[in-house]
Amino acid sequence: MVITNYKKFPLVVIDISEKVKHNARYAVTVDDIKEYEQEYGPIPDGAFVALRSDWYKKWPDINAVSGIDEEGKENAPGWSLEALEYIYKVRNASANGHETLDTDSSQVAEEHQDLICERYVLENEKIQVELLANLDKVTPAGAVILVSYPRIEGATGLPARVWAITE
Repeated sequence: MVITNYKKFPLVVIDISEKVKHNARYAVTVDDIKEYEQEYGPIPDGAFVALRSDWYKKWPDINAVSGIDEEGKENAPGWSLEALEYIYKVRNASANGHETLDTDSSQVAEEHQDLICERYVLENEKIQVELLANLDKVTPAGAVILVSYPRIEGATGLPARVWAITE
């Protein structure tokens, strides 16, 4: 198989998995990212910033992955708009990803009655990958990620194959 549509990025993995254990609707903050940078250094220019929540471990139970409770309320972690603005405007990231179905944490989406984080990523024509898995097996800094995808004119979403090369 020959892959012609792919991009390679330095990979950054921001781990919020412990916070998600206590709050399934947690939205990553700029302070979370700055804590990462204190330990591992600044996010490299052009990076793919992945949000580790360990949400992928809920698969294959689609109800658990969806985070819908008995009352029909969504409960899933994700990004905050401030965190996305930080990685893109301040750190010049090229892409972001997460283990959940949506970009926005349920808390952010509910608060704004909109998927403002997803809209931000798409309006800024950034690459985003949802439903990532195995981020707990990748080093937080120093890995490389390859994202391959078909080219479909006018598509707003499409399948992707993703590989991380890590120590």
